[in-house]
Amino acid sequence: MAPLFDKLNDWAERADEALTRTRARLGLLDPLQLVAYRSYGTPERLYVKGRLLTDKGISEPDPSDSRWHNLLNMYRRFDSNEISGAQLSVLPADGSDHTVVSDEEGYYTLNLAPQQLPEPVDYLWYPVEVLLRQAPAPFPTPPRLSTRSMVLIPPVDAEYGIISDLDDTVIQTSATDLLRMARTVLLRNARSRLPFKGVAEFYRQLQLGRNGKRNNPFFYVSSSPWNLYDLLEDFLHLNDIPPGPLLLRDMALKRKQAGAASEHHGHKLKEIDNLLLTYPKLPFVLIGDSGQEDANIYSEVVRRHPGRVLAIYIRDVNLPERSAMVQKVSAELVDDKVEMLLVKDTVQAAEHAARTGLVFHEAIPAVEQEKRKDESASEEDGMDGEGSGQPVMQ
Repeated sequence: MAPLFDKLNDWAERADEALTRTRARLGLLDPLQLVAYRSYGTPERLYVKGRLLTDKGISEPDPSDSRWHNLLNMYRRFDSNEISGAQLSVLPADGSDHTVVSDEEGYYTLNLAPQQLPEPVDYLWYPVEVLLRQAPAPFPTPPRLSTRSMVLIPPVDAEYGIISDLDDTVIQTSATDLLRMARTVLLRNARSRLPFKGVAEFYRQLQLGRNGKRNNPFFYVSSSPWNLYDLLEDFLHLNDIPPGPLLLRDMALKRKQAGAASEHHGHKLKEIDNLLLTYPKLPFVLIGDSGQEDANIYSEVVRRHPGRVLAIYIRDVNLPERSAMVQKVSAELVDDKVEMLLVKDTVQAAEHAARTGLVFHEAIPAVEQEKRKDESASEEDGMDGEGSGQPVMQ
């Protein structure tokens, strides 16, 4: 069955590419669009990633957008026309020119060694220009189509990094309730979706740390597809949640080998491994939820990278069997001297962070105040949390 599935998938991809090229020849294709993804690096290595697509005309989110409008925008995100075989130039601040070709899904990636860095933006972010040189026939090449890729480089005095899940950790998704999740994901936009209560202030306090410089880097690792990048990026910005590279997953339908880890588990573990290997001297705080596999994934991270994890916060989604699993994994980490806390809300997490020296004690009332503000917004919106219907991480 697996070979048949892969053959059907390959056939579908070839048919989709042929249709896209036919539409381009007939002049029916939307204009090309370069999408740059936030990425990360070091002073010695910069990792640049993005995608060349057709512009589907997704409008800026507005609280008054109808559900139909949001659903149409979601359809446009997934009905993407990827442009493969395009030649692009990555132009770092040292004046060099690096050629890269977009792959069959339209992605371009490059790992380069810069001779010098540009001036940073907001302390952490280093811009790298990406320019489309030549689109493959029959696609027209727009003049000077370019974008700016933002690469995060943690400063030498960063105290620690934060690796966070997104769905049901930062943003209300209801992944344990398929019907509720479908309604939330498909019918809401970046302005109408809500963060978990107090999470923005808690994350700002973690970024501030104890040195007061607000330079602890954030990294968001999620199994959401790259097609949702704009929605997630807008959500973080609109809710004043610290920006960070969004390490998402390709939607390719290739079947995994028998016995391999789940896509969710394998993707997140690989991305976290890469982060800890990239920054060997930086300790990390890990944040997730009990709805999926975060506790087991983070436990494996602790064992692969001893001494690198300062604390683990797991948001309780109020499912007893999941809570019991987290408690079991937490007990197994005692010998590794890493605390994994199953927390009912952000205030509880902030209290522990203050007690262990990760944030100032003044962070606790700040998180409490934002939690109350978010509770009022949630009541006005009519959102009732997820899973069991009880709002958690309040």
